[in-house]
Amino acid sequence: MDKNVASHTTHDAEADQRNQDIKIYVNGDILHRSDAKVSVYDSGFMLGDGMWEGMRLYNGVWAFFDDHMDRLFNSCKAVSIDIGMDKQGILDALTQTAAANGMSSDVHCRLMVTRGVKDKPFQHPELSRSGPTIVIIMEHSKPVASLHKAGIRLATVPQIRGLPMTQDAKYNSHSKLNCIIGCLQAEQAGADEALMLDPNGFVNTTNACNFFIVRRGAVWTSTGDYCMNGVTRQKVIDLCRSNDIPVFEKNYSLYEAYGADEAFLTGTFGAQTPVAEIDGKKIGGHDGAGPITQRLQGLYKALINDHVDEMNSIKS
Repeated sequence: MDKNVASHTTHDAEADQRNQDIKIYVNGDILHRSDAKVSVYDSGFMLGDGMWEGMRLYNGVWAFFDDHMDRLFNSCKAVSIDIGMDKQGILDALTQTAAANGMSSDVHCRLMVTRGVKDKPFQHPELSRSGPTIVIIMEHSKPVASLHKAGIRLATVPQIRGLPMTQDAKYNSHSKLNCIIGCLQAEQAGADEALMLDPNGFVNTTNACNFFIVRRGAVWTSTGDYCMNGVTRQKVIDLCRSNDIPVFEKNYSLYEAYGADEAFLTGTFGAQTPVAEIDGKKIGGHDGAGPITQRLQGLYKALINDHVDEMNSIKS
């Protein structure tokens, strides 16, 4: 890999000075970012014991809010975290935070829920007796143009996505060390991000996003057994099925990935981000997004617009 090429990540955003003065929701209070704090005894800080969602605001609408809430509430239920409010309560908190910041579009949100403040600095969940802790961070956020113009460089790393009985990747948990190690390994290999395999050696996901390839006009992605059940991932699969684009959730190896005509990543922030190379091997014969990726980008933008129009018509 050419280590002289400037690196970027799937979460690189355009600089926006307004983010230095954002207001953050912390357990019902809305505070300037310099005053927004949680306890050092918080279970999220101390142990990574919590769940989070990343969402985007388009023209006053949190895109696919119900899908994100289904995942959040399912994850919290599975690990016995009581959020302490229903979906409408969370939507009200999001609305309140957006209004305090004067935000309506091109906004990215990180909603975090932890088990709360612990009585003692130890592991047992019963020590978290004043939870939950709920934090909402919103930033003015647009992906940098280079993400789609140049694409992401991936390196296959030793760190894998593990079995569900170790730490199920479907938990969007605060415990991200597995992914961070993968990201470090990719960086040390001169790449932007990591391509992670599953326990059987099949291509799975990156350290931050879901991964797709295109071969002979068909879209492939992993079985989903070892990756985050991404909202954008599922929307892309659904768009393929409703627009006569062959799509397969299947096991495949680096052999198929290296020989792909296109590859792209999906995530709430970057939507569909093209992959330029894997392990130093250029993907496809194009720069930036290939034709199928471009078509899916257009279909996804149209889906967002239709969703926003529908939700705004309901509100009015």
